Amino acid sequence: MSSDSHPLRRSTDRAPDSGTRTVSLVLTVRPGEGDPRTALDLLLDQVPSSVRDVVLVGGAPGERRAHRGLTVRGLGSWDSSRGDIPHAGLLAATGDLVVLMNADGSMSPHEIPHYLHYLDSGYDFVKGSRFIAGGDFADYPLSRRLGHRALLRVAHRMYGQHLTDLWYGFCAFRRSFVDLLDLREDGVELGAELVTHALHYGLRVAEVPSLERPRLHEQVHLRTIRDGTRILGTLLDERPHNALSRLAHRRRPRAVRSPSG
Repeated sequence: MSSDSHPLRRSTDRAPDSGTRTVSLVLTVRPGEGDPRTALDLLLDQVPSSVRDVVLVGGAPGERRAHRGLTVRGLGSWDSSRGDIPHAGLLAATGDLVVLMNADGSMSPHEIPHYLHYLDSGYDFVKGSRFIAGGDFADYPLSRRLGHRALLRVAHRMYGQHLTDLWYGFCAFRRSFVDLLDLREDGVELGAELVTHALHYGLRVAEVPSLERPRLHEQVHLRTIRDGTRILGTLLDERPHNALSRLAHRRRPRAVRSPSG
C-alpha cells in the first residue's frame, strides 16, 4: 500500500502527522516463573523513538520510572480473575495511537513502525498475523492450529472477513476507538475480543506479518478446548445484527424467477 494515497480515508478523518501524533505502548506481564525485569529492560531498549508513553500491566502499583526517554507507568499486580489480559492498561493509555503487546519476549518492538504505518494510511485497527507471508510462530500445537482454522471459518461466515489470525494479541488502533471496542473484564481472550468488536462495529482492519518468538520468562499453560470455547462464545455473542440479512441477500437471487417462469 502506498503511504501517500490513503485509499481508506473517510471525509471526516483528520490527516495524521507522524511528527505530532503520540503513541502509547501497553505491555502486559503475566505472573510466572523467573524475574521478568531483565527481559523487560531488553524489550524497552528496542522500543522505537515514536513511542514515549509505556503502560506496564503487571508491574508494581504506582511505579513510574524513565527508561531511555520513555515514561513507564506500572498499574499493579495481575488479577487473573478479571481477564487474561487486564483491560485497564488500554484505558490508561494517553497516546493518539495505542499498541498492545506482551512483555514476555515473544513479540518484537521492532515491528511497531509497521503497525503505525497502516494506521497512518487510513486503517482503524491493525493486528499481527503469524500465518501470512513474513509471519511465523515458535510453538503452536496441531490441536490448537486445527481449532484456530475452525474458528476462522466461523468468523468468515459471520463477518465476511478473510482473516488469518484470530486471537494473536499484538495489535494497534486509534485510542478514539477504545470506547467503541467495548472492552469487558470477563475472562475472554482479549486478542479475540478486540478483533471481534472491531469487525462488529465496522472498523477498517488490516493484518500485518508478525514473528512470534519463544517466550523468555513466562510459564505458558495452553488450554485449547477452554480457550476455543470462550472465543467461539465471543464470536456468537458479538455477531453483527445484519448477519441474517447478509445471508438472505446471498441466497435471494436463487429464489427469484422470471415472469414467464
